[in-house]
Amino acid sequence: MNKMLQTRLLTGAQCLVDCLLQQEVDQCFLVPGESYLAVLDALTDAPQIDITVCRQEGGAAMMAEAFGKLTGRPGICMVTRGPGATNASAGLHIARQDATPMILLVGQVARDMREREAFQEIDYRRMFGQVAKWVAEVDSPHRIAEMVSRAFHVAMSGRPGPVVLALPEDMLVETTDVIPPKLAVARPAKAAPTDTDVQNTLNALVTASNPMIIVGGGAWSESARQNLQNFAAKWDVPVAASFRCQDFFDNTHSCYAGDAGIGINPGLAARISAADVLVLLGTRFSEMESGGYRLVNIPKPAQKLIHVYPDPEEIGRVYAPDIGIAAPAAETIAVLNNQAPPVEGSPERRAHVAHCNADYRAWSTLPVGRGKLAMADVMRHLKNVLPDDAIVTNGAGNYTVWLHRYLKYRQYRTQLAPISGSMGYGLPAAVAAARAHPGRQVVCFAGDGCFLMHGQELATAVKYRANLKVIVVNNGMYGTIRMHQERSYPGRVSATDLVNPDFAMLAKSYGCHGETVTRTEQFAAAWERACDYPGPSLIELQVDPELITPTQTIEDLRRASPGQ
Repeated sequence: MNKMLQTRLLTGAQCLVDCLLQQEVDQCFLVPGESYLAVLDALTDAPQIDITVCRQEGGAAMMAEAFGKLTGRPGICMVTRGPGATNASAGLHIARQDATPMILLVGQVARDMREREAFQEIDYRRMFGQVAKWVAEVDSPHRIAEMVSRAFHVAMSGRPGPVVLALPEDMLVETTDVIPPKLAVARPAKAAPTDTDVQNTLNALVTASNPMIIVGGGAWSESARQNLQNFAAKWDVPVAASFRCQDFFDNTHSCYAGDAGIGINPGLAARISAADVLVLLGTRFSEMESGGYRLVNIPKPAQKLIHVYPDPEEIGRVYAPDIGIAAPAAETIAVLNNQAPPVEGSPERRAHVAHCNADYRAWSTLPVGRGKLAMADVMRHLKNVLPDDAIVTNGAGNYTVWLHRYLKYRQYRTQLAPISGSMGYGLPAAVAAARAHPGRQVVCFAGDGCFLMHGQELATAVKYRANLKVIVVNNGMYGTIRMHQERSYPGRVSATDLVNPDFAMLAKSYGCHGETVTRTEQFAAAWERACDYPGPSLIELQVDPELITPTQTIEDLRRASPGQ
């Protein structure tokens, strides 16, 4: 008697989880929702995928984005439809502007309810069309393998970025006998610079007197950092980092020229403008890096411009380059580093590199501490005690100047900060970093306004005993907005003052270690106690609101205002 072959039936949700396992997904960040209950159920049979349950979808999406930065693989975020998806949009926007691979899986209304504005229904193609690289709705469980494979390839290839897949809830419970095929783990498709590209670039650098490389963008790596450092040293070229990409190059290297971003060193800005050859290596050199598009003429730069970028559509979009190389920056610098440098170095070029580095070192020297609680002395202590592989995260605000200008980043992916300038990023990013690297020190900096954007993720940190330390710089205001307000409308304060909780008590209520520091001499011991605590810790720094930046007071701004 012949035995009948048993056909294995899978639900759409089970197919999805199988496909995620094939792509070696081992972590996802989510807020549960009824629209994708079937996926949550399927995850119970996939212990290989660790779940981080978050308290708000924006925090979950930011965690997934930070995880994508740390691993180079798409960070996975799952949210429910409607409000869940709209909350997650902030994380998507960060992934887009920061060129980070990420996949957002959104529960959707049942297929037979579409186009009726059903409960929490949104057309995600229209909603996320400009933010994501690709937005699709999976209309059949038979197509899940195809769609997931495409999502991973799109998220990582070219300019990395976010992908959105909408999952109708009835599709997730529908069964199929189409077993997902065994697909290879998706790898990014990569172009390579041509021999002509390489030779033209080298020829331009050989004859240059004051060249400059600016590095940034996505899809970088530790080996790429090493290749760039070797190339810069052999060819005597200074290297600047684009906005919040300071860990792309060892800040203690003799060829480092500093960071091109908000509050750029005026000396570096002048050298970028005066460069005879400017290499944009992986960066779009957008508004923040270019000083509001003032450092390089549009469309025809005064500098001989070499633009290396993985997406050919970006080359020539703003700046018309002399040499455009449509290839990933990491692959391009690897090829360039293998080329023999000039037999005889140029004393003029060596002097140029030395002057650029001296400018940076002078600019990044901490000032004399001011006030009862001096941030300069806090940073001086942290510079001495943080290990080289510590991961430092932050969101947006004037407090970030202390990190960007005065900390030195030695290794790749020790800086997690949003190029998009999104507030509230620091704490979710720190949770993701602690989940990805539990053995490393993770430090989140946040302003008082920035922290309360996603401060509830302290509950997530406690749930998973994430080994992270939070420093909240409390000046009782939205500092950056107040700074611009005082410059434009001196003395006319509107909508920038804040009333804050006791942050240390708030941390304790979540189950964290919490302390308040009001004087400089208290910080070192408070930091030691925070580090000794086996779990998340928070230190609130109550700083003088008059000291609006590291070098200016509010009164300084008022006196300097054109209206005064």
